[in-house]
Amino acid sequence: MNPVVRDLLWQWQWRPEVILVLVALGAAYSIGWRRLRRRGHAKLARGWRLIAYLSGLAFIALALLSPIDVLVSWLFSVHMVQHLLLTMVAAPLLMLANPMPFTVWGLPADLRRAVQWALAREGLVRHFLCFVGPPWIALALATLTLWGWHVPAAYDGALRNDLLHDLEHLSFFWTALLFWWGITGAAPHVRPPTSYGLRIVFVLLGLAQNEALGVAITLARQPLYPFYTEVPRLWGISVLDDQALAGAIMWVPAGMMYVVAALILLSRLIDQDEKRTAREDEANLRALGGLPT
Repeated sequence: MNPVVRDLLWQWQWRPEVILVLVALGAAYSIGWRRLRRRGHAKLARGWRLIAYLSGLAFIALALLSPIDVLVSWLFSVHMVQHLLLTMVAAPLLMLANPMPFTVWGLPADLRRAVQWALAREGLVRHFLCFVGPPWIALALATLTLWGWHVPAAYDGALRNDLLHDLEHLSFFWTALLFWWGITGAAPHVRPPTSYGLRIVFVLLGLAQNEALGVAITLARQPLYPFYTEVPRLWGISVLDDQALAGAIMWVPAGMMYVVAALILLSRLIDQDEKRTAREDEANLRALGGLPT
């Protein structure tokens, strides 16, 4: 193996602020999941939810602590992979796990009651969640964040400043969480749930804006980010080839995640319609005396 490649593969990052947060979140969720199961809520606290949540945390660790975080300073395509791990893999996995009730139940009793009180009362926390909760708000925030950070000056600045780079990652991740919160229907439920049909529309809108940016990056004829023209090129990959690959990663794999989400929602919508039709048929049969009441 090439010595440079070998050294890069061993470059795992020691970031206590990331590790401690991930461990704390994983512990709180696991404790809450176990407590709810013991209280007879096995249908809510299913095994796949715990696996999804811990997998989401693992993908965050992979994005921020593995050699990926080293290679982003050399290859735009790897930087794109890092962002997709945070927004299109970790974020939906965490929201599918419905993290709020489990994490709250994993807290000490006094802190749990304080969080429940803050969510239940008509206060600042609830008003904020009501404001950012509608899928169109979440989609707008995620789109503005994605396109805003890909402006050359902003993207280049994040690559040259560690604090700004962390802010970029946080904004990508939190807006992705907001988006997938509405799409998955995870708690807290501070407003009426969005219908499956509208969720599909918002997923397709997310797909469209993502594909537009991916295509623009892929087809760009000049380097978009001066930072990558100044660093040594790894493995003989030119700046433009690396840039085209980064755009293709956003274009295809990320686009497929939206497509998968839309297909799952479509199956839920069809299933919902079939159950509604079955209930209506049953009610009609009873009304006609074809079924016992």
